[in-house]
Amino acid sequence: MAASPALQPRPLHAAVHGAGPTGALTALALADAGWRVTLRDPLDAAQLQGRSRAYAFNHSSRRLLEQLNLWGALAPVMVPFRRLQLRDQPLGREVPFTLADLPPGARSGADAAVGWIGLHGPLMAVLLERLQAHPAVRLQLGPAAPASPAAGPAAAAAAGTAEPPADLVVAADGPASPHRQALGIGLWHRPYRQSCLTAQVELRGSDDDQAWELFRPEGPFAVLPLGQGRFQLVWSAPAARCRQLEALDGAAFLDGLAGALPGALQPDALLDQPRAFPVALLLARRLGRGRTVLVGESAHRCHPVGGQGLNLCWRDVAALHRLARQVAAGRLRPGRLPARYGRQRWPDLLLTLLATDLLVRLFSNRHPLLLPLRHLALALLAALAPLRRLSLAVMTQGPCRPW
Repeated sequence: MAASPALQPRPLHAAVHGAGPTGALTALALADAGWRVTLRDPLDAAQLQGRSRAYAFNHSSRRLLEQLNLWGALAPVMVPFRRLQLRDQPLGREVPFTLADLPPGARSGADAAVGWIGLHGPLMAVLLERLQAHPAVRLQLGPAAPASPAAGPAAAAAAGTAEPPADLVVAADGPASPHRQALGIGLWHRPYRQSCLTAQVELRGSDDDQAWELFRPEGPFAVLPLGQGRFQLVWSAPAARCRQLEALDGAAFLDGLAGALPGALQPDALLDQPRAFPVALLLARRLGRGRTVLVGESAHRCHPVGGQGLNLCWRDVAALHRLARQVAAGRLRPGRLPARYGRQRWPDLLLTLLATDLLVRLFSNRHPLLLPLRHLALALLAALAPLRRLSLAVMTQGPCRPW
């Protein structure tokens, strides 16, 4: 009698909730690791691409994109900056970070850069195109997507979307995450007195490959190059000031902007409608429960100073990618992945949130006792190349990964 064929193990399956930049990249990372993935979002593809904002990408994000074979497709829609000018407005001191402050392996080549700026729409267009073409990814986008954590197997079967139970559930559904709330995971949450205003403008006086981080008493102010004389502003200020700026007409906004920028930068035109949003420090009390892990802003949020937000989210994805590959290779049991993920991510999250919070507290005030400390810190940065290299390594690789 012929022996029955050996049973094939059931393919690993992950359900990812939230198809923004972090959720979309998570789905691609899990598929790259050999998992089948269902990606759900109540917004459709056009809505997911429609947000008007820009992101700063550092070397930790580039490394992940290269691992996922995405860098070649995204590099053409990103603007590299080769100089970051740090300026304390009240003290009038500046510290330039250049390619010379990168390690030898990162400063050479035609595409060498301190960092990159990319617009949301082109970024999402590339990610969604890859998701739609990937045979291991199932997209469920739009209002009919079963995104509610309360909709169990019976509801899925009734809707015709029944599928094998997920070995892993990823909540990448933003700071108000319904999945985190359904799991009863609490938050540490501290609103900043500042809000943040974003706008795109045309400027004179800055090279197209130069970014600025301005420290002003009312809050940090980033000026990020988009190419061809266009720049993205990320302007932190008291909430009332941001609401006032948001309500101004174009000419009045440019007048207010001219007063906030260094004299060398002259605004010429407002390219979109300024938008203000509140800023807060947010950290989930745990990074998962059961089969579910929290990724990106469902787990944490920091002040936008230094452009750390999306890069910190994508380092979550990088950790999940490594662990998912271990599971697929049989070196880690699926049930152990959520706890291992949490242990690996806590140091980076805590150090990055602490660093951004300290920067805001140190530089967003007029306290006379702090001015000498700021003056000393900037003087040391300007004078000591090893200190600049260390600072840039922390900003571009994360505090837990040396060059």
